[in-house]
Amino acid sequence: MDTLSTLIAELSPQLQAWRRDFHRYAESGWFEFRTATLVAEQLDRLGYRLQLGREVIKADARMGLPSAEALLAQEQRAREQGALEKWLPYFSGGFAGIVATLETGRPGPTIAYRVDMDALDLDELLQPAHLPFREGFASCNSGMMHACGHDGHTAIGLGLAHVFKRLEAQLSGTIKLIFQPAEEGTRGAKSMVEAGVVDDVDFFTATHIGTGVPTGELVCGSDSFMATSKLDVTFRGTAAHAGAKPEDGRNALLAAAQATLGLYAIPRHSEGASRINVGVLQAGSGRNVIADRALMKVETRGATNEINEFVYQQALNVIQGAAQMHGVTCDIALMGAAQSSKPTQPWVEYIQRQAQGISELRSVVQRREQAAGSEDATYMMERVKAHGGQASYVIFGTELSAGHHNEKFDFNEQVMAVAVKTLATLALNLPSFGEAR
Repeated sequence: MDTLSTLIAELSPQLQAWRRDFHRYAESGWFEFRTATLVAEQLDRLGYRLQLGREVIKADARMGLPSAEALLAQEQRAREQGALEKWLPYFSGGFAGIVATLETGRPGPTIAYRVDMDALDLDELLQPAHLPFREGFASCNSGMMHACGHDGHTAIGLGLAHVFKRLEAQLSGTIKLIFQPAEEGTRGAKSMVEAGVVDDVDFFTATHIGTGVPTGELVCGSDSFMATSKLDVTFRGTAAHAGAKPEDGRNALLAAAQATLGLYAIPRHSEGASRINVGVLQAGSGRNVIADRALMKVETRGATNEINEFVYQQALNVIQGAAQMHGVTCDIALMGAAQSSKPTQPWVEYIQRQAQGISELRSVVQRREQAAGSEDATYMMERVKAHGGQASYVIFGTELSAGHHNEKFDFNEQVMAVAVKTLATLALNLPSFGEAR
């Protein structure tokens, strides 16, 4: 532990430097070109075996993929901001995923860590009261901001990579570091799962910082994530003059409005929490024109996969019924999805035992009641469990300047060192897990 602590202390300035660089050049989902090239370069220099891009992302399993034009434009933007040309071809076209593997040559299980790399579609506050602006590392990319801590997560992943190489002689089995794109909107994990990146994993841990957990606390097995489905619905009707020939029109706006009211009338489920929300409704071109097109963005959630599926199927019925009622067509696109997943109790208990030896942690708890959101690492957790492995989702508490997904978001950077130290301990002491069982 003394050696590990010394390593972490030496690494802390670099963790901050990585984090601040990723923060300044924030890249939202499927656009993580610069970030991925820098991560790949670091991992390659350390000697990890790399699987990149299409090797770890199944193309037709990606959700919420931007247009080819947008991907090309953002790739060029990344190139101008210092993306490394030698790695860009691997990630081109929206394939910014990385799996780094360290095979120790000694028998043992495979332990995997997942971190996410994407920013949010949000403009950062550019005022002196906001520390990233004051210190010169606020996002320089319009409409993109690390307002959820994924810049810190990526730095933590690189920190782990450095620690594991320095302490490789003390490790056994196989280490896998998974750097995932497009977590926001729950779009990226499923495509990596379907590429098989966790099929050989025995012990899996996903990580987040903040989320309302107090500074110095570790939640060893967060299980509050709801299953979710994200839908984009396009209604297509027929335009007509609203005064002269309204009967010739087929009103897409009216169908979308009817669907919106119907969606909120879906009954709640008796077996657990359920949610439905219409977050965007756009339609029409003029006050005297029957709208021939309407766009609606919808999400469903459920405490379990079964509850979410119930709400999702009801939502499809409502949307299709509204379209039929008003004589329009509708196209429904699944833009994102996540599952609910319960952490594996023996692995949660192991994480708790190891974390109790980390002096920087003032509180170590198995679970904490908190607001329900969604997280697509649950796809990885469920696949690991389906193959007989164990999985959990850990949260490191930290001081926040504002809530997640807020233009004023920032976090206390000291949490990154604590996370690296704790997560590294899981692999370093893993042989004792089998003995404890």
